[in-house]
Amino acid sequence: MNNVDGGAVQATENHEERELGPSCLISPSEVSSFIERCLMAVGTQAHHAHSLAQDGEPVVEKETGATALVDGKNLLGPVVGNFCMALALKKAKEAGVGWVVAHGSNHYGIAGYYAMQALKENMIGMSFTNTSPLVVPTRGKECTLGTNPISMAAPANDGDSFVLDMATSAVALGKGILTPDPQKVLQGGGLVPIGGSEATGSNHYGIAGYYAMQALKENMIGMSFTNTSPLVVPTRGKECTLGTNPISMAAPANDGDSFVLDMATSAVALGKKVLQGGYKGYGLGMMVEVFCGILSGAQYSKHVRTWKVTDRVANLANPDSPVLTAGDPERAHLDKIEEMGGIPYHLNVVNFMNECGKRVGVSPLLPCDKLISD
Repeated sequence: MNNVDGGAVQATENHEERELGPSCLISPSEVSSFIERCLMAVGTQAHHAHSLAQDGEPVVEKETGATALVDGKNLLGPVVGNFCMALALKKAKEAGVGWVVAHGSNHYGIAGYYAMQALKENMIGMSFTNTSPLVVPTRGKECTLGTNPISMAAPANDGDSFVLDMATSAVALGKGILTPDPQKVLQGGGLVPIGGSEATGSNHYGIAGYYAMQALKENMIGMSFTNTSPLVVPTRGKECTLGTNPISMAAPANDGDSFVLDMATSAVALGKKVLQGGYKGYGLGMMVEVFCGILSGAQYSKHVRTWKVTDRVANLANPDSPVLTAGDPERAHLDKIEEMGGIPYHLNVVNFMNECGKRVGVSPLLPCDKLISD
């Protein structure tokens, strides 16, 4: 059973360089109706393949003014996720920050859906989850980690919010499944954890891990971030506008065998090419800029003190492929859906969902008549 603090396997994927084949265009109403029929069929047949609890509500086991531990009671993931996010927002309004973790939950969809709930309250939202083991650790041979998504949403003017929603594997599992040539996706680190403790994230205040590790003495989990001078080129960019922006997290364990993550978020550490997850390092770097630069009222991006000239317009690598921030691809995709009059789903996905529907007696199934090419 997953311990969840947000979750799902939906990543903020940049779809450059993909070769996924034909897709089906399906209207949003057809998708919604199909999902409703599947849920009704499962409910009326008392289908308990996963032994999910169908009644009840999550329970708060422990709480303080700003934190809470929730027992999901083996309910559907979205029930637990919405409960936890609502509680976190309530605590944040009262205490300035809300941090809620849960156990006894299930897969709850897209991590970003829960993080984005904070935007309506003009707050920053975060959502994570651990998943079934699908990722091979560095130097490993066997899957022992989940794709473990991270999502963070920060409000901005005119709806131009920053929304990071990404798997922590170099590529999302779905990309490896859908592509005609999985080995092409896996070259250079696909489905291998991004980062690791090879990068120490040293900057103006020294080693980020030094500060995170101070929490270990108190048997607590410690986290430490900072933004740095611009040394990193964003995805599609040509000029340094982000720092290496280290992230550190330390968690205590028995016999001093503590977990200590201390890594730079630079693309060099996380995969240089878009296909291999370089934009994820870019997204994490932006997340640190939001927390340590913008939120704190300090300097950020190119405004951080540096020895290089920064008073010039960014020289983009390709003017036809503008530099994006997390949330931009999603907004563009929503515009595309509205323009096309439907949602493009890969044919393999539609066939898989229809097979699931057949097994529980759903009719009609999703249509496959409107084929389009990517």
